[in-house]
Amino acid sequence: MSQIKKAPKKRSKSVLKRQRQTTVRREANKAARSRMRTAVKKLRTLLDEEKPEAKAVLPTVEAEIDRTSRKGGIHWKTAARYKSRLAKRTAKVKKTE
Repeated sequence: MSQIKKAPKKRSKSVLKRQRQTTVRREANKAARSRMRTAVKKLRTLLDEEKPEAKAVLPTVEAEIDRTSRKGGIHWKTAARYKSRLAKRTAKVKKTE
């Protein structure tokens, strides 16, 4: 039982271009999501420590979430959910001061 080796299949120009585009887009989305997640983590840390700076940081985090959503890194409803939950937590911290 010998294995017959087949020659690799040639790929069309359009397939190669699509692969290049997909790679670029995947890396851009990954970077955008990473930036957003880092910002969200920093805000959550401030909220856990109940620091008043959280209120000042919230608009920049929301802007980062919006930017990621606009560029296609996350779904717009996911972005809305993130923003809503963070705003709710920030409001609670403000009240306890």
